[in-house]
Amino acid sequence: MLFGAVYGSVLASALAGALSHEGTDPGYDAAWVTLSGVAAAAAHGYAHSIAHRAEDDTHATASAVRSMLTEWPLVTAMLPTIAALLGAYAAWWTEAGAVEVALTINMVALFGCGVWAARVARRGWWASLRVGGVDVLIGLFIVIANSLSK
Repeated sequence: MLFGAVYGSVLASALAGALSHEGTDPGYDAAWVTLSGVAAAAAHGYAHSIAHRAEDDTHATASAVRSMLTEWPLVTAMLPTIAALLGAYAAWWTEAGAVEVALTINMVALFGCGVWAARVARRGWWASLRVGGVDVLIGLFIVIANSLSK
């Protein structure tokens, strides 16, 4: 679950950061972020299934489908970005504003995932906060790359 949350947050941030904010349709962008998330989850689940399948496994299709369905945290982690883009589509704010909100939410999610993982591993609070901070660096990298590329 943690892997999917981190991977989904990073993927959503990278996709949102790559969006052009001038003259684009935020609904179209939300659809592509959604499709990209589902495709990434399916590809990861399928690759995981193939990598662990035995040669004599006669239920390969069922195994692959089950493996793909276990990737739901990746898609779920992308929902804040999709919701922000749909808000821009509804004209609640601009697409650039939606991307800023999505990047902020995703960085907070990365921090939370890092802290949570460290706490589950029985680390102290200071160590957990450091792990969360390192996870935020991934999000900051995307924000900085987004700023420099625009």
